[in-house]
Amino acid sequence: MSDQPQEIWLIRHGETAWSAAWRHTGRTDIPLSEAGRLQAEALKQGLAVRSFPLVLTSPLSRAAETCGIAGYGNMAQFKDDLMEWDYGQYEGRTTADIRQDLLPGWTIWNGNPPGGETLAQVAGRAGNIVEMVKSAKSD
Repeated sequence: MSDQPQEIWLIRHGETAWSAAWRHTGRTDIPLSEAGRLQAEALKQGLAVRSFPLVLTSPLSRAAETCGIAGYGNMAQFKDDLMEWDYGQYEGRTTADIRQDLLPGWTIWNGNPPGGETLAQVAGRAGNIVEMVKSAKSD
C-alpha cells in the first residue's frame, strides 16, 4: 500500500426538474434538465486534467449522464448501492409538503419514509461503496 493519502471525489448529478423544485428524488429516474447538462459540462472542464483509477456511478440516468458528459462514462461502473435514498411514499414530495400534511418537524434524518429505506439501510449501502473505494489501486 502506498504512503500517499487516497483522494476520493464525490460528485452529485446535475440538476433535474425535481431537484430544482426541492422534491425528494430517490428511485424515480428523472433526467437532467438543460441546467444540469450545463453543470456537467462545467464539471468536465474542471476535471479535464484528472484521471481516476475507479469511477462509480448510480445506474439512474441523471447520474450516468452527468458522468458521461463529464468525460468518465466510458470507464464508469454502475453500482446500485449508489442509488439515492428510497423515499418510498415521500418520493416526489417536498419536505415542506410532508411537514404540512403529515409530520411537522419531519426530516429524512429523523423519520423513516413509509415504504422506503431507513437510515441504517442507506448507511449499509454507503459502507459497501467505501469498502470498494478503499480497495481500489491508485495510479
